[in-house]
Amino acid sequence: MNFQRPRTEDPEINLIPLIDVLLVVLIFLMITTTYSKYTQLKIELPTADAPPAQNLPHSIVVGVTADGSYSVDGKLLRGRDVPSLVQALRAALQGRGDATLVISADAQSTQQSVVNVMEAARLLGLSRLTFATQRGSAS
Repeated sequence: MNFQRPRTEDPEINLIPLIDVLLVVLIFLMITTTYSKYTQLKIELPTADAPPAQNLPHSIVVGVTADGSYSVDGKLLRGRDVPSLVQALRAALQGRGDATLVISADAQSTQQSVVNVMEAARLLGLSRLTFATQRGSAS
């Protein structure tokens, strides 16, 4: 009689098939991925399909026209630079405390014109900004 225990083999995990499958999946993902370029985006601003804005009781409306002219609460500014915007906003802030600045920019206005308004607001310490848009057409 043979009383010796049968020899059991140590279990081993074979990782080679797993690596092969992962490489095939990686190659498949690399081939099928499309790379979009941001320079090809066509952006039409400023229309939005958002719900109507709340009434802002202490708001200052800054208008920016397509040619870069500014108006603060309906008063046209002569200058087109940041210091004249700061001066007009400071005058409009008198007695309003914590006001919200509403930037109403034309769709054809330059980005620099809008950035100038934001810079003037930063210099005055205005932290509540919003942009006025019109409802876009249903597509």
